[in-house]
Amino acid sequence: MSTQMTNSQTMNSDIQKHISSARRIVVKVGSGVLTRDLGLNLTVIASLARQISGQMDKKREMILVSSGAVASGVKKIGLPKRPDKMPEKQAAAAIGQAGLIHEYEKAFSIHGKHVAQILLTDEDLSNRTRYLNARNTMGTLLDWGVLPIINENDTVAVAEIKFGDNDSLSARVALLMEADLLINLTDIDGLYDKDPRRHPEAKRIRELAGIGKHIEELAGGVPGALGTGGMLTKIKAARKMIASGIPMIIASGKDPEILEDLFQGKDKGTFFRPRHQRLGSRKGWIAFNSKPKGAVYLDHGAAEAVRMKGKSLLPSGITRVQGEFRMGAPVEIRDPEQGVIGVGLVNYSSEDIDTIKGLKSKDIEKRLGHKEYDEVIHRDNLALTGE
Repeated sequence: MSTQMTNSQTMNSDIQKHISSARRIVVKVGSGVLTRDLGLNLTVIASLARQISGQMDKKREMILVSSGAVASGVKKIGLPKRPDKMPEKQAAAAIGQAGLIHEYEKAFSIHGKHVAQILLTDEDLSNRTRYLNARNTMGTLLDWGVLPIINENDTVAVAEIKFGDNDSLSARVALLMEADLLINLTDIDGLYDKDPRRHPEAKRIRELAGIGKHIEELAGGVPGALGTGGMLTKIKAARKMIASGIPMIIASGKDPEILEDLFQGKDKGTFFRPRHQRLGSRKGWIAFNSKPKGAVYLDHGAAEAVRMKGKSLLPSGITRVQGEFRMGAPVEIRDPEQGVIGVGLVNYSSEDIDTIKGLKSKDIEKRLGHKEYDEVIHRDNLALTGE
């Protein structure tokens, strides 16, 4: 999918339709919006509570992914800067998280809304059983009219199970809950063709239908002030959303009417147009929440059949196997140029796949002595992730 930029002055009617028709929305707000020199920015929290409550009153289901725990803790105990060591980050998060959820609870109670705190690690979403448990819990909260407020569980997360940034977490939550829209609120009112903080002539990009190398380079030059992510982590989250069929917007969280304005169709932020076909919850988990244990490489014909024709992966199209994994494991599917096509759950172990690669399905039993499946990966267990 090629990158497309639009700089028209009026919001496209199709974009308006995507936004106005959304019933389940994930809102992510970053540390740069939520914090200031003396700690949490209570004005912003009050504004978010008012706007989100207003959308809940309109029968929209809202989910909030909130950064700010570490930054809040750093400010609260007077550290000169964000700590680098993991135990210090975790301690700051433990201090800051309590204050953060307390302020949200107070702000939303003014509007008659209840909130619930949910702390997640990467392991919670990569494990299928825990993933479904989290989904069921959040679904019940939404049924009860309660706002789930989600953050990474920084106090226990270690390098192996960290999301790394709440931009990635918000995208995975949107997939988990099959959201209709992800709104990523940051301290800049969208993606620009240059860093607007250094280049006054920079122009906001109003719409993107794909993310190429040029866009990643633009985003890579816009760092975050207080959080672990800058604009690049938001672009990576947008790539997941585009591939998953869920629209996403990057907009300014410091705009006190940003949510209301977006739902009224006002031209704000950068809109990322999704694929026409949306991934279901299970394929969304396979694509972006499972942890690939290895990779299989395809020849050109097989890569084309999987990518463009929605075919299952047969052993005849496999040229190489990377890694060691068991039957049922998630693995990456790569083309001859090593580009990632998607992720799938394999019907055979890495050893068996290496033995039958290049063979026709009718020859599997002759080579292995058994044949449970014709396909190495059935199309129902295969999710495309490339644009």
